[in-house]
Amino acid sequence: MNIHDLPTPSLLLDLVILQGNLETMAEKASSLGVSLRPHIKTHKCLEIARMQQERGARGITVSTLVEARTFADAGFDDITYAFPLDSGKISQSLDLSERVTLRLVVDDLATAAALETAAAGRDQAAAVGRDQAVPVWLKVDCGLHRAGVDPTSDYAVRLARFLHEAPHLIFDGLLTHAGQAYKVTSREEVLNIADQERDIMVAFAERLRSEGVAVPTVSVGSTPTMSVVQHLEGVQEMRPGNYVFHDRAQVALGSCDFADCAVTVLTAVVSHQPGSSHVVVDAGALAMSHDPGPVQLDSVPGKGAVVTEANPLAIHPSLLLVSLSQEHGIIQGTGPKDLAGLEVGSRVRILPNHACLTVALFDEYAVVKGEEVVDHWKIRRDRS
Repeated sequence: MNIHDLPTPSLLLDLVILQGNLETMAEKASSLGVSLRPHIKTHKCLEIARMQQERGARGITVSTLVEARTFADAGFDDITYAFPLDSGKISQSLDLSERVTLRLVVDDLATAAALETAAAGRDQAAAVGRDQAVPVWLKVDCGLHRAGVDPTSDYAVRLARFLHEAPHLIFDGLLTHAGQAYKVTSREEVLNIADQERDIMVAFAERLRSEGVAVPTVSVGSTPTMSVVQHLEGVQEMRPGNYVFHDRAQVALGSCDFADCAVTVLTAVVSHQPGSSHVVVDAGALAMSHDPGPVQLDSVPGKGAVVTEANPLAIHPSLLLVSLSQEHGIIQGTGPKDLAGLEVGSRVRILPNHACLTVALFDEYAVVKGEEVVDHWKIRRDRS
């Protein structure tokens, strides 16, 4: 099947580019001397996770318990649920941890205490000799200021000590995410944040060790920081996710080139009025998401870039997806000449601002080599 035989909108995944991205990050982790535990929230796909595993990934990272259960059912048995745990999810988490290694994340002392109590209660109710020890990470704020303990605070030490000493918990160590790297204006700033991410975490680990709290592992990672960081001394694990596909934002941040972008949306022109400087396509907000992308780096902000060539990927210099409603997308140029060839019924490929949110809007990938569709892979985007 050719891509132009697909219904629109469709999500295209270039298999060759995907494989190259997987190899590049696996080699980067190896060269830095750390384990790779990729975040699968980007792709939500068993086939891709298995490809990462084949390339040496040590376990996976997820954002929801549904993702954790789905991948556990498929045979993945070492999973970090990298989202702050709340008390309402303790029972479900303990259920899953009975059959796989489920590593939880906390940044709240009351929640950690509730988790310890619940795990102890299960031990007492179970047969003699059973141990419900639960691996737990301490979430640390390294500058994003979204979630995580302040590593300079006494509270952070108290919580780490509790996790270290709790008899039914296993303290995995310290985990962070330098999401502030998405707000920078240059690659140099990304490198600075990568260095800060590492240095803050290593310093906090050393502080805890000096106070008698063993820290087995320091885990860091975002695609921008892991793409540019030059050393990770004192760190044992990285958790990038977006690198499997990259997107328009990653190109702007300097994480990759357009040729490294593996996911595009195939859409059809549905309206082109004579003399107009725009056309309407059938990829709206339910195909592209409203993510504004790297607005601090965009001279002309948009919702996605128009692809002119696929191998290697090239972007039109003046056409841009500029606005979205539920099912409509507006591609605009500087004038009618830019829209030559975009007649009603013609097909266009759009590079999304943010691959993760775009993928989550589709049920499957059309896996392609060139313009040939070679497979279809399910996207596991269930919420319950």
